[in-house]
Amino acid sequence: MYDLLVVGAGPYGLSIASHAAATGLSLRVLGRPMASWRDHMPRGMFLKSEPWASSLSDPDGRRRLETYCAGRGVEVRHGEPIPVEMFASYGLWFARNAVPDVDERMVVRVRTCPGGFEALVDDGEVLRARTVALAIGVLPFAEMPAALSGLGPEQASHSSDHGELSRFRGRDVTVIGGGQAALETAALLAEQGTRARVLARADRLNWNDVPPALERSWWRSARAPHSGLGCGWRNWFYAERPGLFRRLPEPTRTRIAATALGPAGAWWVRDRVEPVVELMLGHEVTSAYSSGIGVRLETVDQDGTPTCLETDHVIAATGFRARRDRLGLLTDDLRANLAAVPDGSPYIGRDFESSVPGLFMAGLITASGFGPAMRFVQGVGFTADTLVRGVRRRLRTGPTGGRIPAPGGRRRQGSDLGLGSGR
Repeated sequence: MYDLLVVGAGPYGLSIASHAAATGLSLRVLGRPMASWRDHMPRGMFLKSEPWASSLSDPDGRRRLETYCAGRGVEVRHGEPIPVEMFASYGLWFARNAVPDVDERMVVRVRTCPGGFEALVDDGEVLRARTVALAIGVLPFAEMPAALSGLGPEQASHSSDHGELSRFRGRDVTVIGGGQAALETAALLAEQGTRARVLARADRLNWNDVPPALERSWWRSARAPHSGLGCGWRNWFYAERPGLFRRLPEPTRTRIAATALGPAGAWWVRDRVEPVVELMLGHEVTSAYSSGIGVRLETVDQDGTPTCLETDHVIAATGFRARRDRLGLLTDDLRANLAAVPDGSPYIGRDFESSVPGLFMAGLITASGFGPAMRFVQGVGFTADTLVRGVRRRLRTGPTGGRIPAPGGRRRQGSDLGLGSGR
């Protein structure tokens, strides 16, 4: 039985594993490293976050993004976005150098067992651990508009469904949403010869400003300090003090998590959108249905005037909603035992531990507890350090007491324990 099983190998899972290994915990990390970034973001996309706020976290800080880039002759600069492909490659490098061997098999079910938890892996093996950290990213929480529910995958999809967009070359595609994912997806579509359209409820698009220089006069820095979430004291608080954020009243935390850093496009994508992408602002889709080989969308504007349009495909860039009922990895009884906050996300304690002792969570699903930083790579450092301290505390106070080393021997199938790498 392991001390800790980390489910997920994205920025949060890899950072947690790096910190856990440094403390001597016996652990297993499962998941395909950086899968979301490698498989669910089209080539040509960029990180919206500044490079200096986009590093994964290891205890001694030796595996930062700028270190990786420098080793490949690439200089990272403030205000210059990093390609998603480079960030994904950086994550793989981090996994090789800062994390014990990652088992690339996928966990399909987690349940409780005497003394801890059992995780069923996709090849049928069962692994046991005293604690589990769910770092499953955003994909399970993709939010699709109800109006599109009657359409099949050939007619409608979520923006996170696409690792490439070439299938839409020469076609007509409507992108729903007004945030970075919608706008950058539309830009990429237009640049490859797709007739791209953005449809959004808001009557105007919000664009982030070009960031001010890192080196500024003291009074400008005092008025609006830099942070990994943007300039200003409010963003600085969200980015740098998630522990204090958790002390805010629950209704305040929930409201901020839902509204802070709302939909907006990066300054560097604006010129790629406005001249070439059709914008239908102030419109909301009321119904959608198949029309021959395409889709017919019925919409209503802010004055209540109905309109309709024909399109070949709809991409919903409508974000993610981290709710307890979408944690399909957990058995029904385990999921039902999770306390939830009013927005439907699980209650998260001070050490990222859920209401089920020994079950920890990280990333987007913790934003209602620790703030907007948990929606971005910015949150990995605080999360990894705090969560691992919580795991160690749980191991000391758990019913069996003390740390149990990982089992030895060869991999066995079925319900037996094993150590197969899964590679």
